[in-house]
Amino acid sequence: MLSGDRVVEFDRPGWAAIPPNRAEALKLAVYAAARAGFQFRFDSIRVSDARYDRDADDTPLGAFVRWMSSPSMLAALRTITGADDVRFADAQATAYAPGDFLTVHDDAVAGKHRRTAYVFGLTPNWRPEWGGLLLFHRQAGKLRAVAPDFNRLTLFSVPQDHSVSEVTRAAPTRRYSVTGWLRAGAQP
Repeated sequence: MLSGDRVVEFDRPGWAAIPPNRAEALKLAVYAAARAGFQFRFDSIRVSDARYDRDADDTPLGAFVRWMSSPSMLAALRTITGADDVRFADAQATAYAPGDFLTVHDDAVAGKHRRTAYVFGLTPNWRPEWGGLLLFHRQAGKLRAVAPDFNRLTLFSVPQDHSVSEVTRAAPTRRYSVTGWLRAGAQP
């Protein structure tokens, strides 16, 4: 969640410890903020950018980001994207439950040196009417939508306006993916 210019994060036990009336008030505040600007609500697990921490991360997510940052994979990704200065990939696992969303933004963050964004889909048998669509915002209000799909790697240049549509209550499961950026500059 975003509060002003700050990201507010809760782990699952922390969120569960919030009294129900306070949790509902926070959800309503997130929706209200989404009406006026950038806002998001989804679960995530981030992998550290630091090489030492990554090497010690023995989770499947840690293995994935090491593979994305391997010399052979980076060489292939540089060829595909044309971003010759990419030096490493970062990553986070994301889960969008019913009611979760990500409003329009372009991923350009000063000092991050993001060249290309990626989404690696992990949800099989997802139906587009359940939401969770990756939307690319074009000129004159036109959109291009990419539905979540298992084992699909979607790459797009940074900056580029995009969002993730709200997941509906009809969705039988969360929308799972690994997302991140191919970044230039030295890896910490």
